[in-house]
Amino acid sequence: MEQIVQTVLNAMFRAGLVEVEISARHVHLTETDLELLFGKGAKLTPKRPLSQPGQFLSEERVTVIGPKGRKERTAVLGPVRPATQIELSQSDCVELGVKAPVRESGNVKGSGSITIEGPCGSITVSEGAIIAQRHVHLTPDVASIMGVTDKQIVGVEVLTERPLVYRDVLIRVSDKAACRMHIDFDEANAALVSGFTLGRIVK
Repeated sequence: MEQIVQTVLNAMFRAGLVEVEISARHVHLTETDLELLFGKGAKLTPKRPLSQPGQFLSEERVTVIGPKGRKERTAVLGPVRPATQIELSQSDCVELGVKAPVRESGNVKGSGSITIEGPCGSITVSEGAIIAQRHVHLTPDVASIMGVTDKQIVGVEVLTERPLVYRDVLIRVSDKAACRMHIDFDEANAALVSGFTLGRIVK
């Protein structure tokens, strides 16, 4: 069975196909900010693993607050990171009154300011709010099969009832990756992405 699955996956990759996942708004926290929000010695409690190895949805939730509104029960993803980061859609930014640039995850320098509230306190980060640049995670072997390289910008045609070609899609290659494309809810709604969806890389 495993051999059959791998054969199917290899055929998908040779055709330039990758599974598309929707990434809802969420927060990544530093260890220091985690303790400020949840108390001294707080640790993230894994609820379920995410598709990317080592990443998980935690039991912990926070409220993100902007000048115009707030989003209760915003997901916190683990493990902790070197910099606190809040990933929003453009619709979230409009509702919250937050100005957030489109950025690759991890690049928060000069990004938007926002307040995060937890059960034990709140913090206001001067930079950290971003709209995540749509991207595709690939392993080196799959990137080689598809003929793409790390940091390359490609297009991806999403294969739905309302097909759409996304431009400016960042390729991220890592031997720790699971092969997935990540888009936010605004992007998903535009193409009627729901359930298992495939996208085709267009170079």
